[in-house]
Formats: sequence, structure tokens, C-alpha cells
Amino acid sequence: MVRRVMVLLLLLAAGACGNDSEAAGPGDSFVLRVGAIGNSNAISGPIGYWHKQGKLVPALASLGVTDLKVVTFPNGPDLNQALVADELDLALYGDTPALVAKGAGQPTRLIAQSQINLDAGILAKKSGGPASVADLAGKKVAVQTGSYIHRYLLGALADANAKPAEVVHIYSSDVEAALERGDVDAAAVPIANFIALKGKGYPVVDLASETHAKYLGTSSVVVTEKFLAAKPGIVDAWQGAHTAAVKAAKADWPGFVDYSVSIQGFPKTVLEQSLKPEQWVEEPFSQEGLTLLAGTKQFLVEQKFIRKDFDLDAWRVKDPA
Repeated sequence: MVRRVMVLLLLLAAGACGNDSEAAGPGDSFVLRVGAIGNSNAISGPIGYWHKQGKLVPALASLGVTDLKVVTFPNGPDLNQALVADELDLALYGDTPALVAKGAGQPTRLIAQSQINLDAGILAKKSGGPASVADLAGKKVAVQTGSYIHRYLLGALADANAKPAEVVHIYSSDVEAALERGDVDAAAVPIANFIALKGKGYPVVDLASETHAKYLGTSSVVVTEKFLAAKPGIVDAWQGAHTAAVKAAKADWPGFVDYSVSIQGFPKTVLEQSLKPEQWVEEPFSQEGLTLLAGTKQFLVEQKFIRKDFDLDAWRVKDPA
């Protein structure tokens, strides 16, 4: 059932049609169409912080970029549908949906990893819930299917040889209500949600960074092959912007945290715990991030969530010389 749900959410319609890219040619001025995960039509992380300061568009101006049109989605599979419909030029989202989309034939190229070591955890309902991952056997567990959190949950379950009665798709923002009503026995959520729910008394079942570090996620920055062909300079320009933005965010960490609070909707006390400077490295690709990505792809291939295996090195556009 879990696999069927995930496949339904992530399958890409090969014949989907969409809008022409706004980047019509090498010398044109255009608005860069960016997809991201969230709910405020803003980019999270250092690159979003830098854009808020008015510095990202000038860094991309040599390509003809006059502005960004940012559209946010609640989950990676939703963003994938916009990619297949040719509604985006560039996307920032979790490694799991990005890998599954590529394996399903979506013509994208990986140009950076915007974040590494994305943490997640599992919490139980307050009364009579499971106390360990092994206790999830026979229970009903919620997660945003198709996300890096889903991959972590499945990996933790496999390690414990625990088979839940059902894994249901619930957006992380709606998990608290489901736990409160007892609709589910436990839920896997991103680290900020984990900290917030733990603070409200929901019992901790597992935390990836403490017990399943090999299942920590990464964030991918991909462009469509169509856009890359029209604007090959996006690679150097974006990777340079990534490096500058990470340096700027670390130099003004309180300001970066305040920006994150303004777009994510969590209390500052939660994000002060969940945001870690070391999760953002100045290089567009790090060995640690690529190792995590390779592990995620191997897991997804073995579990048959990736329909057709592919070479990560061929997918990735290398760092600028």
C-alpha cells in the first residue's frame, strides 16, 4: 500500500504538455520561474535570505534575469507536477522527490545541493502510543509521502524489521490534529515540526540524527534540461550565488534566523534549535552531501521507488572551474 501511494504521487506523465519557458533565448531578458517547498511563495535557506536582501537578482542579471517568480508547494511530488507541466525553470526541494522524478524520466539536471543533513523524527500520540520504532509494527503512521521524511521513516522501519498496519499521507502541518484525535498512532515529521510537537508533550519515538544518521536528507537544486540548454550560464551564476548567500547568512546568523521565522511560521525558539549553520556549506556540492545523496538513491532503487536507475555523476552538473 505504501509503495502504491508513493508511486501514484510521484509518477510523471510522459506526455504532459505545458507553458514555454520564459527564458526563450540566450540574449533575452526574462523572469526566472522558481519552485520551492513551503507556503509563503518565498525561498527558504540562505539563498532566500539573500534574495530578500535584493542581492540574488543582480547576481543572475548577466543571464538576463530581471526578477524571480517564486511558487511554493507543500510537498515534493506536488512540485514535480509543476516541473513536468513546464511551469518552472529551477526548483529547490528534497532529494527523494528529485531523484524519483529523474528516475521516472523527468529531464532535469542537478546544479547544487542547497542544504545537507536534513533532520527528521517520529513522535507518538500522547496516550497509548508506540515507544520505539519496533513498536510501530501493526500501527498507523502518518508522513508526507514522497518526501525525504518518508524515506527516513521507511529506512528506520526496515532497520527495525517493523511493518506498520498502514502508512498514510498527511502533510506535516496537519499532523498534530491527526495525533490529537488519535487518527494515527505516530507521525514522522521534519525537525522543526518535531521540536514544536515535542514541546507540546508528544512523546519522542525516534530522531534521525541520533539513531539513523544515514537517512538524513539533502536539498537539491535542479533545472530543466530545456532551461539549461537556453541558459547554460545558470550553473556558474547559481553556484556563485549559493556560495555568497551561505557566507552572508553565516555572517548574520540572527538575521537569517529572523528571515526563516518570517516565512516558516514557527516560533523563533523552535528555529533557533532546528537551524544549524553546518547544514549549509559554501560549496555547491560537498562530499558529505553527495554521499548522503548516493545512499538515498541506492535505497530508492532497491525499494523500486526509482523506476529506472541512472548515474548521479551524469545527472550532476559539475562545479564551475
